[in-house]
Amino acid sequence: MDRNEVLLVGRLSAEPEDHTLPSGDTVTKWRIIVRRRRRQRRGVTMTDSVPCVTFSPETADVIRGLRPRDYLQVTGSFRCRVFGPAGAKTWKYEVEVTSAKPVDAIAVAGDPPDGGGDSVGAGLGEEATGTVTPLAPRRVLQLARAS
Repeated sequence: MDRNEVLLVGRLSAEPEDHTLPSGDTVTKWRIIVRRRRRQRRGVTMTDSVPCVTFSPETADVIRGLRPRDYLQVTGSFRCRVFGPAGAKTWKYEVEVTSAKPVDAIAVAGDPPDGGGDSVGAGLGEEATGTVTPLAPRRVLQLARAS
């Protein structure tokens, strides 16, 4: 069975942007910063800035209610969108978010409330207690076949 589910817990990088599409729908775009697992080099924190979009007005309202560097949890699906003419296609990867909620910095395991890092790690699970704890990473054997 195929599954395309994304759960990210991190920090909002900047104010979200709204774009009106030719159809009249509004898409809200932002980035969430997530910290990678610790590497061998001490004192260096690697982060990823993950592009996110939503077409849901309710989800967009939650995102607009946050300030940059606020913690949030988003769920959605990984998407690949292709733009441009046949001879010059551009591929863009992003998370299409279906739900978002603020997360209290104190509830984020391993990250001090004073902002000791740029973000928290991707792929975090939420226990029944409300605290966020890391899940074991799963190996990805192949993303796509080259044609």
